Order: sequence, then structure tokens, then C-alpha cells
Amino acid sequence: MERAIEKVLISAEEIEQHVAEVGMKISEDFAGKDPIFVGVLKGCFIFMADLMRHVTIDCSMDFMAVSSYKGTTSTGAVKINKDLNEDIEGRHLILVEDILDSGVTLNYLKNYLMVRKPASISIVTLMDKPARRKADVYADYSCFDIPDAFVVGYGLDYNERYRNLPYIGVLKPEIYSK
Repeated sequence: MERAIEKVLISAEEIEQHVAEVGMKISEDFAGKDPIFVGVLKGCFIFMADLMRHVTIDCSMDFMAVSSYKGTTSTGAVKINKDLNEDIEGRHLILVEDILDSGVTLNYLKNYLMVRKPASISIVTLMDKPARRKADVYADYSCFDIPDAFVVGYGLDYNERYRNLPYIGVLKPEIYSK
């Protein structure tokens, strides 16, 4: 598995530090607001678990599962595989995503969820890759800005592999260009 990684882009220690900082900032900004954190599966699961350990306010959690990728690129078509279980009307919603890449998925989700009349929708992402943005959507909270590289680890995958790496690594091109 490690042989497939070209280089470590973000170490486990850097991730831990930045996730803690973002969790504290969200706690300050949403104090007394009882937000609902909505994780976008599957990639967010490690980030969201660690983030929630640093959120010190009353809140709840739910998850959505969507698909829009085939291999290394977004198809542009977003499919909801699992919707929310909780009512979000009047609630402050915080979408938790592993990476904000093209923005197509998060833009779709924001529009999809706005119909349910939340008090607000904010986005927190582990990584922001602005070079690939196709939709007009931005993160309210981001741990890292990253270059245009195909990354895996800490929940991010390539064909369901590499999610269990404790760091963010750049995948060797020969792995995904086969």
C-alpha cells in the first residue's frame, strides 16, 4: 500500500493539529446554536470522527451518502444514496466533507438541502483544492489548501483503497492510469 504513494502531502501530526483548530473555531462560532453536522460519506468518516472530538458545543450528527466519481474524476452527476434521517428545518447545518474539489457535489447538496429550510448551511472540509473548482461553492472552514494532485488517505480513496492511511498522500499516477 505504501509503495503506491508518491509522497506524503500532509502528515498525521499536521492533520491532528489543524482538525483541532477547526473544531475549536466551529465551537466558538456556533456556541448556543445547536448545529447539526452532516457528514458526506464515505470519505468524511475519519475526518468527521476526529473533528467531533474537538467540538465542545451541543450538536447532533447525521450522514448522507452520495456518489459522483468514477475513478479519479467527477462524473458531474450527483446521486443521493442515503438521505438525512433528521429534520433540518430551522437548524444550523454544517456539511462535513473530506475534500472540496470541483465543488459540483457540494453545490448540488447545498441546493438540495436549502429546500428543507435550514437556518444556515456552512461547509467544513479537510482539504480545499481551488484549482479544480467548477461550481461557485466555497468552504467556510478548511484545514488545508492543497495543489491539484490526486490524494488518498485519512478517509480518501482510490477505488475503495487507501482510506486507512493515517496521512494524506499523493497517489502515484501509474496506479490510477492503468
